[in-house]
Amino acid sequence: MQFEQLRTFVAVIDQGSFEAAARQLHVTPSAVSQRMKALETAIGRVLVERGKPARPTPSGEVVLRLARQVALLERDVLDQLGDDSTATAAGFTRIPIVVNGDSLNTWVLPALAAAVRAGICVDVYREDQDHSVELLRRGTVMAAVTSEARPVQGCAVRRLGRMRYRPMASPEFVRTWLPDGPTVANLARAPMLVFDRKDDLQHRYLRQRTRQPLDPPRSYLPSSGDFPEAIRLGLGWGMLPGQQIARYQDSGAIVPIDPDAVLDVPLYWQQWRLDSRLLTALADAVAAAAAASLER
Repeated sequence: MQFEQLRTFVAVIDQGSFEAAARQLHVTPSAVSQRMKALETAIGRVLVERGKPARPTPSGEVVLRLARQVALLERDVLDQLGDDSTATAAGFTRIPIVVNGDSLNTWVLPALAAAVRAGICVDVYREDQDHSVELLRRGTVMAAVTSEARPVQGCAVRRLGRMRYRPMASPEFVRTWLPDGPTVANLARAPMLVFDRKDDLQHRYLRQRTRQPLDPPRSYLPSSGDFPEAIRLGLGWGMLPGQQIARYQDSGAIVPIDPDAVLDVPLYWQQWRLDSRLLTALADAVAAAAAASLER
């Protein structure tokens, strides 16, 4: 396996096609195809599903992890040698990570800004915190903000803190649907707002509160930034992290439907186990941002 072939493989997967990879690498699509054919011949396996977008095969996922690791370590070595020939534009190195939507909307952006100052361009994938480690296993990303404490094979884990959620709604919604509080009967009929079909926070609260399987009417809104506004407008009740609640606290536009209820979601940073200056800098920036914002 040659560095050039591994770089080309990463470009094909990240860009989604041979043509787009060729544009990024400033070569012809034919050159990309030849490099990939040579790599697959050397491995003896098909590495890429030639679809739209191009995806790694199961064998390709293994090689993709290696390709990303080699690229990052190569970058670290060349930094020490004062050579920026393999960096991205203006000497930056790109590191793909996965972060859940609520973290992106509340506390993680200062960490990503610090990473840029350290010479890192982040390629952020958004995925639910309970499912993000799958992208680590596939080699799509090098690091993840996740609720999974058990390390993915080949990864190190660092505890970040806890996001504390409370069930919230607008005052009018509470008067209409929960006039005598969050009883089982009221929660069974009150409309519920859910981020997407992977979001289990509202159901966790219902199980915690009622100890019964409830199936209330629900709406889906896969936008963390718009989620509290939708609750304010009365689309339903939903679980919000404390950082978002604080933005509405003074106005009284949203209120807790169950004042004593809290749901803590522990968050962890998982990253490939590499001795990389850049990956360490990114991890430290994320940990610092978490320490300033999350519950311990």
